[in-house]
Parts: sequence; C-alpha cells; structure tokens
Amino acid sequence: MARLIEIETDLEAAAERAPSPSPRPLLMGLTRAELEALCAERSLPAFRGRQLAHWLYQKRARSYDAMTDLPRALREELARDYDIGRAAIVQQQAAQDGTTKLLLELGDARLIETVLLPYADRTSVCISSQVGCPVGCVFCATATMGFGRNLTAGEMVDQVLAAAEIAEAGVPVPRVSHVVVMGMGEPLLNVGPLVKALHLLHDEVGLSMRHLTVSTAGFVPGMRRLADAGLPVTLALSLHAPTDAARAQLIPMSRRYGLKEVFAAVQYYTEKTGRRVTLEYLLLAGVNDSEADARELARLTRGYLTHVNLIPWNPADSFSRFAPPEARRVRAFRRVLEQQGLTVTQRLERGREIDAACGQLAVKSAAAARKTKAGPGKTTDSME
Repeated sequence: MARLIEIETDLEAAAERAPSPSPRPLLMGLTRAELEALCAERSLPAFRGRQLAHWLYQKRARSYDAMTDLPRALREELARDYDIGRAAIVQQQAAQDGTTKLLLELGDARLIETVLLPYADRTSVCISSQVGCPVGCVFCATATMGFGRNLTAGEMVDQVLAAAEIAEAGVPVPRVSHVVVMGMGEPLLNVGPLVKALHLLHDEVGLSMRHLTVSTAGFVPGMRRLADAGLPVTLALSLHAPTDAARAQLIPMSRRYGLKEVFAAVQYYTEKTGRRVTLEYLLLAGVNDSEADARELARLTRGYLTHVNLIPWNPADSFSRFAPPEARRVRAFRRVLEQQGLTVTQRLERGREIDAACGQLAVKSAAAARKTKAGPGKTTDSME
C-alpha cells in the first residue's frame, strides 16, 4: 500500500480530517468539569459528575452496572446516550522480563498497541496516539500500516487504565507511575487531544506530570505547541542520525524539518518549560553507529539542554535489512559521547521474545485478518 500521506502534504491537517472513532459520544476522555456539566444538563448536582469521574478514571469501570452509587435512572440515561469508551483487550503477549504488549480493539474495530513495562522501582506504560502513522520511518513496523486516524484523549487515557488492570491482575508490581507516548503514531500530529490526555492522566488518574513523556520524530509545529501548553512533561526527540542527509534516509518527515529548525524548537521547549529534552538515538548496525557518527552527534547537541538515550535496534521480522550493532560498537559510540561531556543513558532491551517493537503485533494481526478474509490459498495486499 502506498504511503497515505506524502511528505508534501500538510500532515497535521490530514490527521485532523481523520474519521470519528464512534457514532456515539464517549464518556472516557471527558474532564471532571465536563462530566459535571453533563449532569447539570440533567438537573443533577455537580457531585454526580465527580462520581462519574471517579468511576471512569479511578475504578476503571467498563459498564454502567458497575457504577453502583449512581441512581439507576441516570445509569440508564447514560447507557442510552453515551458509550463508556473502553477498548477491548483482544490479545496480550508477555515476556519473561514482565514486558506485556496489549492489542486493543477500539470502538470502530481498529487496532492499537500498548506496552506495560514493569521495573524494580516503577511501572511504565507506552501508549499509542494514532492508528498507524503518517511519518513513514523506514525502520518502524507501524509505518507499514499507513495512517488510519488520530486517537481521542479518552482512547489515550484508556490504554493506561487497561495496562493498570493487567498489572494488578498478575504478579504484583509497582503501580503504574510513568507513561510514555511513544507507541504507534506521531503524538504531535494530534497535539490537542494529547494535551487533554496529559491533563487527565495528571488530574484524574493521579500521575505526576514529570513522569509523563511525549516522543516526537521532529514535527516542529507540534513541538512548539506543546511548549506553549506549559506542561512540565518530558519531550523526547527521535533523532536517530546526526545529519540532515542521514536522517532523511530514516525519517522521511525530516525532509520538511531540518535539524537547524528542529533544534530551534528544542531550545524553545527548554526555555518555555525548564525541562531538558531527551534525544532518542536508535543504533542500526552499519547505518548510524560509527564513532564518526557519535562525534557528529556531540557537535550537533553542544549548547543544548539535552541528554542522549541510546537504543540498540530491536529486530523485527519485516526489517531484515537492519541489524543490531555489536556490543563493542555500542560501547565505543557511548564512550565518544561521554568524552565530549554528554549525559548518556542506554535503554534496557525488553520483550525480545515477543512482538515488542512498535507496530509488530498490530501488523501481524491485520495481516492474519486479511488472509482469513481472502480465504484459503489467497492473499490480499490491501490494508483496512
């Protein structure tokens, strides 16, 4: 399937033209004030709206019947007029290290992924912001899906609630405390619902803003809009190459937004929020993992309030042309950066034995569905 959105197209406008997720309005995603207003329209006191918020975001209710302290008449009215907006967990894969990938089916039958990442001292959830992705990174399975639509604020928050349910149902782990918007999609092409979701995760779910991270491939207008929102969240820039020419080979969108413009937005974000920006750098053997690449990266980042997070490539079946770098090359790359005074972290390898990389499980499930639809012995290249 050809890329749905080419680089020359206005990416943000195209994303905003995406179809609605549900024929009926959803409760999930409404703020406490909006729920209070909804109740006021029914001549009910404001505390009923607060009760609704508690059931949605703290109790993680999946049915109106569960909301036992609400009047039956109100529950019946809501069931008639609104969907709660909880996605169905249709598949989950668990690795030995506790990493669990969830495949969620939305109200319009589209599929997204969420990953639960338990550590000794915290539990993180990696959530999606779009169905598919229009950016087209050549190493990412999600890019092969094309672009479906933006997620609503409620659909983003719901992923955190679903992951928390799984965490509490299994081996006890620390409660979900961190969220990274680093799954399927480019979050800053969906910045309005994203900002609302961040507020909900703080105000209603109870997470610290400083434990929320938003990843971008370098969509400059969105970086500036997020900075203007004034939220003390962490911004993570998927850099992956230290020059415009090399980056354009990996991230087609970077042909529109060069490194000079991207780093001006990095500086703007730091000035507006006081937060340093994380530079995500995916190491691909023989592509961007040389010591010369490291020296160029150090030169590029000099003078900015950033740190570098190195991510050795996690192999995916669909990308045999890429390979993870040898450990000695990773060590050499990191040594060069540290010698140049950069703060460097290295992401732990998680979920290798499952489809942990972004988009893998959704792509496999979609392919299986297409094969089933085509019938025995038949295939189809179309994507739903």
